[in-house]
Amino acid sequence: MRPLPRLTAPPRRRVRALAAVAMAAALLATSACGGDSGGGGGGDSAGEEVTLRFNWWGSDTRHKITQQVIDAFQKENPNIKVKGEFGEWAGYWDKLATTVAANDAPDVIQMDEKYLREYADRGALLDLKKAEGLDTGKFEPDTLSAGEFDGGLYGLNAGINAFTIVANPAVFKAAGVAIPDDTTWTWDDYARISAEISRKLNGKGWGTAAYGANDASLNMWVRQRGESLFTEDGKLGVSKDKLAEFYTDLLALQASKATPSPEFTSQDMTAPLDQNGMATGKLAMAFSWSNQLNALSKASGQQLKLLRLPSVTGKASENGAYYKGSMFWSISSRSKHPQEAAKFVNYLANSAAAGNLLLAERGVPPNTEIRAAVTPKLQPADAASAAFIQAIAKELGKPSPPPPVGGGQVEKIIQRYTTEVLFGRLSPADAAQKFIDEINGELK
Repeated sequence: MRPLPRLTAPPRRRVRALAAVAMAAALLATSACGGDSGGGGGGDSAGEEVTLRFNWWGSDTRHKITQQVIDAFQKENPNIKVKGEFGEWAGYWDKLATTVAANDAPDVIQMDEKYLREYADRGALLDLKKAEGLDTGKFEPDTLSAGEFDGGLYGLNAGINAFTIVANPAVFKAAGVAIPDDTTWTWDDYARISAEISRKLNGKGWGTAAYGANDASLNMWVRQRGESLFTEDGKLGVSKDKLAEFYTDLLALQASKATPSPEFTSQDMTAPLDQNGMATGKLAMAFSWSNQLNALSKASGQQLKLLRLPSVTGKASENGAYYKGSMFWSISSRSKHPQEAAKFVNYLANSAAAGNLLLAERGVPPNTEIRAAVTPKLQPADAASAAFIQAIAKELGKPSPPPPVGGGQVEKIIQRYTTEVLFGRLSPADAAQKFIDEINGELK
């Protein structure tokens, strides 16, 4: 049994973190040595009251909506209590790793693609194909397969998503710049427009956020140039030359004032969604997932707009876009109440009542019946997100391979090296080599 995902804790926490990981390895080895890691040791409590712990990350909007879903579920299932545990993306994964390591994992986990294989391969997640009472019959095969590998289903797709640029039309208007045609624009257009907006705002805002704050921006950038962040066989797929070019272009954006200062960018990378530069109206454009449009629109007080990513060629079909599971529902393999946990996940995925509350907050619903039912009820931003997802359907490429075991730390690593480059502490070439060396070390 391999150890759990390595925690990227500060040095003063490293010893505690590693000790917790070691303990988890022993615990999970015990649970998995019998063959099936999906039992969890519990069953239906025959009407007895049970408590499930359910954790997720997200904005205040998501917290409020999710609690409403929990309340609705508990009314229909009075013997099952659901205790919500939530927070922001920053810190979520360290906390989850620590609780799993301490044999105190939540029963139901909101999971991201980059960590799904990390936890599943170490026996920490239930194979949902063996979860009693979980119905996946209304899921399209492509959306269901996003959480499948090695013959098991370890995450149930919670929403269909795409990586985009979010634009604030009010900031464009204040700068006197037209919103570009996103079906034909190039990276050169993006750089020119961003610099023009910053210049015309004259210190009151910027044209665009700096990319390089997450793995998705790097992956989409290199997909357009013939590479991929990870390969099908679980290796790093980014070359040093392409990564150095990625950072060189980012420095050029900073030099032209198209992006904010390094100080602003370094803080914005880890700011809560509803407090980042786009949410506070300081940016005309930023990179984001399509399902975040509603939360960002509410936080900014503006009706924001989704744009396709620029491409090298100016062809939308060559901008690297693909449908991604926005996030997944997973169940701990060590849950004492796996049947009740599966019942709750089934409610999240297939209940009309839950669908009417969640709408498109976590992405366009993958359950086709729920999607059809909620579409007419969507708020303007969510309706725009759903329309965008539909509009790009014929432009999509093959999905990127999911991160292999050890690949879950890539976002924190890229943020660190992006910061080093923007502050001038590392050259693009040096940052590229260090990034590659560190990621390869994680994959080993």
